[in-house]
Amino acid sequence: MKYISFIHALNIPCNLNTFGDWHLSSIQWKNPNIIDSKNSIFGEYGIEKNKTIPEHSNKYNVANHIRAILDLLYIGNFTVAQGMNKDFIVTNEYNKEIFEKVLLMHNLPHWKKIDEFMTKEYLKEWIEFKK
Repeated sequence: MKYISFIHALNIPCNLNTFGDWHLSSIQWKNPNIIDSKNSIFGEYGIEKNKTIPEHSNKYNVANHIRAILDLLYIGNFTVAQGMNKDFIVTNEYNKEIFEKVLLMHNLPHWKKIDEFMTKEYLKEWIEFKK
């Protein structure tokens, strides 16, 4: 399934109790980041269907805020994902779900960087979860 992800998805309201990025007006919407879930380790998890996006009249499949962050971690874009805990997610209610999905990436070549990123974002909670 093709869907919008990364920074564009973080700037679209989703069905979760999360804040996202909310820099809507500073994002270029002509060509949003569209990727395919076909070979993703996350499958179709967190993809919301028939969403409206700025400057487009068509409906699109869009990653929810958690999926957008997972996709960023998967490609190693820690700069955009930085602040996920306190700025984008802003609630602890999804921590277990996030942690379980992040652990699916443990075989990636850049797992150590993902682990370090999660430690910076979640500190003790992430370390305790891994045990």
